Amino acid sequence: MENLGYLFAVYTIVWAVMFGYVLILIRGQNKLRQEIQQLKDSIKEKSP
Repeated sequence: MENLGYLFAVYTIVWAVMFGYVLILIRGQNKLRQEIQQLKDSIKEKSP
């Protein structure tokens, strides 16, 4: 039980890293959605 502080610290760090990774994935997904929308718009403009 003497290492409980270390266990809590590692547990907190792991969750923080996972949260950051999910945020990075969400940001990347939003960027891809914007690019897809821009491509769709440019295709609509070029079609007769």
